[in-house]
Order: sequence, then structure tokens, then C-alpha cells
Amino acid sequence: MKKLLLMGAIALFGFSNAQIKKGAIYLSGQINYSKNETSITNFNSTEKDFKIIPKVGVFVAENLAVGAGFGSTNNKFDYNEIISSGSFATFIDYKGKTNAVVIAPFVRKYWTLSDKLYFFGQLEVPMEFGKMNQDALVTGLDGMSGFIYQQTYSDEQKYTSIGVNVKPGLDYFLNKNWSIEATIGEFGYKNKKYKDAEYRNEKNSNFGLNLSSVSFGVKYVFGGK
Repeated sequence: MKKLLLMGAIALFGFSNAQIKKGAIYLSGQINYSKNETSITNFNSTEKDFKIIPKVGVFVAENLAVGAGFGSTNNKFDYNEIISSGSFATFIDYKGKTNAVVIAPFVRKYWTLSDKLYFFGQLEVPMEFGKMNQDALVTGLDGMSGFIYQQTYSDEQKYTSIGVNVKPGLDYFLNKNWSIEATIGEFGYKNKKYKDAEYRNEKNSNFGLNLSSVSFGVKYVFGGK
């Protein structure tokens, strides 16, 4: 359906000679907050994510911009679980937290569809420099003997993450300064490496265009069109 809408927009508006001027500067940003809670028998968890990444771009040529995003991302995950077996029960209380600084240089190329509507492709190299903290308390209780034992776990790890993403999207100008943009899907790769050699490196890839992943944003352009 989204492919048909995009093709319909191109057919409806047609290509235009309108250009975004060289030297124009734009400001935009990304603010995301999410909270997920799960509560079932003997298990409760809460996860919170917060991300804020202001972005600035400069048009170094008509319809061609370079820039970068600078910001931070924070994640908190808590869960409590009770595991029972006969008269013995184990209580797990876990708290995890991740904080990272984000730097994301990018290049964005625009193609004009009409005086107000543009299609763009963006190449981005997101980098994260973060720290992960984990704390856990495990308590065992034997209901028959009354025996109780406790074990604690604490860990801190620094990590770096570097990726490469290609994102297509549409940009609609409400006037010469304000626009609404939507990115549609993502094609990319990410490598996450921990400072401690005991931790296994994580590699994630998003090959292929996922049209179900759509994000929206607002930006202000200095210098206009």
C-alpha cells in the first residue's frame, strides 16, 4: 500500500525544477520515549527508553545536505521474578541501566517531486559511546527448614557501537521554512563492541526495506528554498 501511495504521489505531482538553495541550514531533531510493562504470575518487568538527538544540516549544493546529530539515549530495565519448586522459592530482583552519547554524521540527497514535496535518501553513520550497569539480588528460601541465602551481582561495562544506515523518505514544505518529513524503513548494519574481552560483540543488520517502520519529524530551514 505504501509503495502505491509513493508512486501515486510521484505521478500526481510530477517532477519540478524547485530546488533547496546551497547555503541553507536546517535544524531538526528526534525525541522518543517509550515504556513497556509486563505483569504475569510471579513475573513483573518495566522497560523505559528515552532518546533525544538534535540534528543540524547544511546544504553544500542544491538539494544536497551534510550534517550530524548529537544527543543521548537512556534505557532502564527492571524485573522481579519468583521461581518456586516444592518448598523452595527463589526471588530475583534485577536492575539494568544503559546510558550513551550519540553522534550521527549524515549525507542527504533530495529529489524534487513538486514545489513542496521532495523525496530524499540519507546515508548515516550512527556512533554510540556508552556504559551499561547491571545489579541483581537473588534470594533463596526453603519453607521447610527456614533456610535463607542471598547472592548479589553487580557489573559495569563500557561499549562502542558503530553502524551504517540508508534511509529513504519524503519531505513536505508547509512554507519556505517549515517542513514535515517522514522516513520509510531502513537498510543498514551495526557493530556493538564491549571494552571487556569476556563480552561477546553484537552485530545487527537490517538488510531490506521495511515499509512498516515509519517515523515523522519537523524541521526548520534557515535560508529557505
